[in-house]
Amino acid sequence: MRSSHRAAQKVATLTSLIPSVVLRALPMLLWTASALVLAAAHPAYGQSLEQLEVGPPPQHRVEPPSAGATAKELESQGDGLQADKNYLDAIEYYQAAQRKDPKNAVLMDKIGMAQLLMHRYKEARKSFEQAFKVDKKYANAYANLAVVYYLEGNYTKSIRFYDKAIALDANEAVFFNNRAASLFAKKQFEKASADYAKALELDPGILDRGSRGAGVQARLPSPQDRARYDYVLAKLYARNGLQDRSLHYLRKALEDGYKDIKNVYRDEEFGELRKDPRFSELMASKPVAIPD
Repeated sequence: MRSSHRAAQKVATLTSLIPSVVLRALPMLLWTASALVLAAAHPAYGQSLEQLEVGPPPQHRVEPPSAGATAKELESQGDGLQADKNYLDAIEYYQAAQRKDPKNAVLMDKIGMAQLLMHRYKEARKSFEQAFKVDKKYANAYANLAVVYYLEGNYTKSIRFYDKAIALDANEAVFFNNRAASLFAKKQFEKASADYAKALELDPGILDRGSRGAGVQARLPSPQDRARYDYVLAKLYARNGLQDRSLHYLRKALEDGYKDIKNVYRDEEFGELRKDPRFSELMASKPVAIPD
C-alpha cells in the first residue's frame, strides 16, 4: 500500500478515446488498417491507444523507486511497468531515472509516451518537446509530438512535426504511415497515398499492424472518405502484388459505396488483379451499398 500522501496525489481521470488515432472525435468513423503506428523503439508502442478503457483514476501499484538504483535499472523497471500498462508508476520510475541522467532524451520521450497513453496530452507535449530540445536529432520525439497534435485534431501541426521526423530519418516506415493519416484527415489524398506507398515499401506489413493493436488509426470524417481510404489501400496492395489484401479493401470500398469505383477498370495498379476470377465475382456481386 502506498502512503496516504501518495493516495492524495492528483491524477488525471482517463477519458474515453474513441477508436482512435486520434481518431476519436466521433461521429468520426475509425477504420482498421491505417494504423498510426507509434515508434517501435519503446515497449509500450505495441499497444493501441484506443484499447485504453475508462475507469477510476490510476493508482500507484508498486513501491517507490529505490534511491540506490542506477538510471539504467530504473529505466528498465519503468519499461516493464509501461508494458504492463501501469503508466503512473512507469512515469515515476522514468522520472527517477531522469533525475540521475537529466540529459537523456530517450527517457523524456518514454515519459511522454506514458503520459500520452494516459490521455495527458499537455504533459506529453511538454515531455516530447523537452526530448528534442535536449537532442535536436532525436526523430522519435518529433514523431510522437506529431501524434499528440493528431489526437487533438491539429493535423497541420501534426504533419509539420512528421516532416521534421522524416527529415531526420527517412527510413522509418511508421513516420510515413502516420503522416499519411494526418494528410488523409486534411483530404490531401494524393500526398497521403504517396506516404502509404512509401511506408509499404519500407515495411510491407505496416498497414496490417493496426488490426493487431499496434497503433491508432486514420480519422475518416465521412462515409465517402472511408470508402476512398479503402480504395486507396486496395490500390496500394494491388500494386504490391498482395491480391488477397487488395480484394479485402476493394470489397470494403464497394460496401461503403465508393462513388468512383469504376476507376478499378482503368487504374493500372489493378491490372493483374483484374485477371483474378475473384475480382470478377466481387464486382458482379454488387454489395447493397453500391449505387446502381
